[in-house]
Amino acid sequence: MEGAARDDTQDWLLPESAAPPLLAELEQRIDEALIVAKASEKAVMAVGDAALDAAQQARRAADLAERASAAALAAQPPEPAVAPASADPVEEAMRSFSERADRVMARLRALERRPRRARPASVGAGRRRPGG
Repeated sequence: MEGAARDDTQDWLLPESAAPPLLAELEQRIDEALIVAKASEKAVMAVGDAALDAAQQARRAADLAERASAAALAAQPPEPAVAPASADPVEEAMRSFSERADRVMARLRALERRPRRARPASVGAGRRRPGG
């Protein structure tokens, strides 16, 4: 028999760097993975709760904005009916001129109703009157 040519047990041993982890090492890795997973789950739950709170706040803000918009629309006077555009450019120019003149007159009347302020002494103090 060829006893000398047989494999030795040492030939089948793996080097330490290539050896599979021991059972205790695997248990330790599993425990660490569980700790990380639980911490991640808590973080995800916190983010989910924050997202739900933000969604509720957004819904309340949208409701408030909707109510404010409705109140603003209710408070506005109805818009006057727009006159149909005339085909005559001269007529259109006269209408535009009249509208502007009406606005200017309204401003002048508003200024007329304002009380006059006393003129400060420094205004015009450096001016000379003609012949004076």
